[in-house]
Amino acid sequence: MRKYLLKRIGISVATLLAILLILFLMLEFMPGSPFNDEKLTADQIALLNAKYGLDKSVFIRFFNYVKNMLTGDFGVSYTISKNTPISTLLQTRLPVSTRIGGQAVLLGTLVGLILGITAALKHNTVWDTITTIISVLGVSLPSYVFALALSYSLGYKLQALPLLYSLDNPFESSVLPTIALAMFTVATIARFTRTEMLEVLGTDYMLLAESKGISGIRLIVRHQLRNALIPVITVLAPLVVGLMTGSLVIEKIFSIPGIGSLLVTAIQSNDYNVIVAIAFIYSAMYIAIMLVVDVLYGVIDPRIRLAKEVSHE
Repeated sequence: MRKYLLKRIGISVATLLAILLILFLMLEFMPGSPFNDEKLTADQIALLNAKYGLDKSVFIRFFNYVKNMLTGDFGVSYTISKNTPISTLLQTRLPVSTRIGGQAVLLGTLVGLILGITAALKHNTVWDTITTIISVLGVSLPSYVFALALSYSLGYKLQALPLLYSLDNPFESSVLPTIALAMFTVATIARFTRTEMLEVLGTDYMLLAESKGISGIRLIVRHQLRNALIPVITVLAPLVVGLMTGSLVIEKIFSIPGIGSLLVTAIQSNDYNVIVAIAFIYSAMYIAIMLVVDVLYGVIDPRIRLAKEVSHE
């Protein structure tokens, strides 16, 4: 397992470097530049390019960026907040997006598992029908529909929760965006959990476990749910990244100062360093979570771990 993990970490690092290089190449061919102010003369733009090293070739800029990045230096902003270090821009926004996304992941996973397990155990009953309806609505309706509905009902009509996000009241003001973000996860996890648990229910090893006298919670958790979790974790992994890195629409609706809105602003203003830094964070989080998923596969089902070890010898 250790050898496999070391190999995966090496592949992950190489993948991140390849993503960075592709980003630099794409930005090289983007129209315009960070200095599109009509008041700037050609000589002034040339001076600015020289100041920030944009007059060098794309490969030199790439290697310089990687070298600086290893020391935690992601460069400075060109247009959004001139000469402000990217780390300064991110240190206030990234925790907000990560916290709200983390809350949505936790809420969506717990509620989705409960609904999926209940629907499987109460197959063809009213509970199964309710779970199916929730799953269809959660997958079909965009998150901003839930956000607007929650804002109108709980925020405006009942005035039970704040309509807008506030740094002074981070928990209470994050309840509505958390629920809105979690709905798709709830629906997806509930649907997959129900389907997988119904498939596991009729397998030979479940019948064997029941014949040995295993029943109740122990049978559900140790045998049925454990074997149904692998496909659920596979589906959950990309959802985690999307939620924890923020949703632009949700951030706009609730005025959340996250990195989703920062990325869009950076793209609109050609702020290259901000674009590269946020894209790198997205990629790093996705690769890290997929690595964790691989480890969880081995924890849940030792046969998968053994197969990986054998295949990588």
